[in-house]
Amino acid sequence: MEHGYSYEQALAASERVNWRVEDLIGGDRKLDFGKRFLPESLARVEPLDFLSLGEKRLLNQIRGHGYLYMFGTVEEFILPFVLDHARPRLSENDHRVRALLRFAEEEAKHIQLFREFRREFLAGFGHECEVIGPPQAIAEKVMSHHVMAVALTILHIEWMTQRHYVESFREEGDLDPQFRSLLKHHWLEEAQHAKLDTLMIEALAESCTGEEIDQAFGGYLQIGMFLDGGLGQQVAFDLAAFERAAGRTLSAAERARFTEVQRQAQRWTFLGSGMTHRNVLATVEYLHAEARAKLEEIAPAFC
Repeated sequence: MEHGYSYEQALAASERVNWRVEDLIGGDRKLDFGKRFLPESLARVEPLDFLSLGEKRLLNQIRGHGYLYMFGTVEEFILPFVLDHARPRLSENDHRVRALLRFAEEEAKHIQLFREFRREFLAGFGHECEVIGPPQAIAEKVMSHHVMAVALTILHIEWMTQRHYVESFREEGDLDPQFRSLLKHHWLEEAQHAKLDTLMIEALAESCTGEEIDQAFGGYLQIGMFLDGGLGQQVAFDLAAFERAAGRTLSAAERARFTEVQRQAQRWTFLGSGMTHRNVLATVEYLHAEARAKLEEIAPAFC
């Protein structure tokens, strides 16, 4: 597959953008609860015309909390996956080993960052926001699939992250600066992870049969449906958190509309935006041309 990525270049880029958790969060770096956290393209709160302007901002912030929690959750299985991939190559002592170990270290750092964010968010928001999980159980379920299925899922997540920042966060100027800063620094490191995962998939493909590739693509879709179920539960949690924070109970019709709109918003954010990313589609086509056609057929339901 033509892409121009290399372990050496990814390592060098990672070393240039390296940052520390303690430099991004804590102390005087506070979230501004007077501002929105998520771009509207991801939050999709505007169609809920029965909410006031303040209530839409409240829901946006609840979604922002869930957004970063979800990234911390998926990184719970990305970290062991990368370590498992690096372990057989430790004796090679080259840029590949160093780049993969750096990948793993950065994922551990991201998990720490998002845990710190959750603590600060709940302290400032003042209301409980339930989340799906626990992350370890989600990771165990995902990791039970074929190694290539997990690699494809991670590729989906890494390119999805890039798309969100470039197409959404970078374009909206009135978001909370602290929240935006966390996403910017996350994006800077994830840019290298997407390239490294592409290289890992190429290495894995060398030892996979056509039947295994088919099995892996099926596993990728199964993981997607598993995560989709979790996103449905998260919508219910977000509705409950919104009603607590807003101090009112929505009508049955309002609840139904809330669920419909937010269900599709979650699907686009974590599934559709990855499934339709050109680099995800290119990698799937590299593995199996018919798989790309199937993915393009399925994706609209999640957009």
